[in-house]
Amino acid sequence: MNIPSNLKYTKDHEWVLIDGDIAIVGITDFAQKELGDIVYVEVETLDQRLNKDEVFGTVEAVKTVSDLFLPLSGEIFEFNDELESNPEDVNTDPYGKGWMVKVKISNAAEVEELLSSDAYKQLIGA
Repeated sequence: MNIPSNLKYTKDHEWVLIDGDIAIVGITDFAQKELGDIVYVEVETLDQRLNKDEVFGTVEAVKTVSDLFLPLSGEIFEFNDELESNPEDVNTDPYGKGWMVKVKISNAAEVEELLSSDAYKQLIGA
């Protein structure tokens, strides 16, 4: 299972790449494997300011629909439009082409609450 050490993680299986005051968010390799074949990613919160742990979208797989929870408070300013025509990128490249949103972080202190790769490995028993 791929759990890059340069990323932060949430208990809800999102990954976060911090770049200054911008966070790039997607779902982990573990999450995409649990969901199965992803057929649709929906984010209707573009250009909205949300609080940490609020639902920012959904991911639909063949067998289920799952909410996506924002790992950090902030404004969602970009959605990965490629996922509209290629939702399977979340399965094949969850940490690359499968990223979902970019967020302008409004509370930098929340970054410290995210899990390290080692803590995430413990959470999922990897």
